[in-house]
Amino acid sequence: MAILDQIEALIPDLRRYAHALMRDREAGDDLVQDCLERAVAGLGGRRPDGSLRAWLFRILINRHRDLRRRAARAGHLVAVEDLVVEPAHPAGQDSHMALRETEAAIARLPEDQRRALLLVALEGASFDEAAAALDIPKGTLMSRLARARANLRTMTGRGDPSAGPSKKGRGA
Repeated sequence: MAILDQIEALIPDLRRYAHALMRDREAGDDLVQDCLERAVAGLGGRRPDGSLRAWLFRILINRHRDLRRRAARAGHLVAVEDLVVEPAHPAGQDSHMALRETEAAIARLPEDQRRALLLVALEGASFDEAAAALDIPKGTLMSRLARARANLRTMTGRGDPSAGPSKKGRGA
């Protein structure tokens, strides 16, 4: 299979991850487009023995970081007509509300935890693939996942209140 065919086969995975990172379909598609442009331009510099999937996700994540840094400097303005109007009454289904609550909690996670969680939980990447894509050791990935999951349980009220606070204050 030619390298471009392999890249094409990974586009749905890249799009799904980009949409989750950006929380906006159009911005996610733009991010994937940037990623693919950089990937095609950089094919000559790619290590042939490395995972193509991890390489593409690393490009996507690095581009996302670049965009976040630039957006932080520029500020974030939204036109009034672009604001999403919430419905006047809440949804009746408990599962729908739980999903929205979880989605909002994921959005509030620290960026490093959110990237790790989405890559493993949403994209189904193995721990090795996710660690390679994020360019971090596997142990660091596991730690970020554990903190992300614990934070989600706390933010959604699904944590065990008898478990007590984390070990932050111990030994200091």
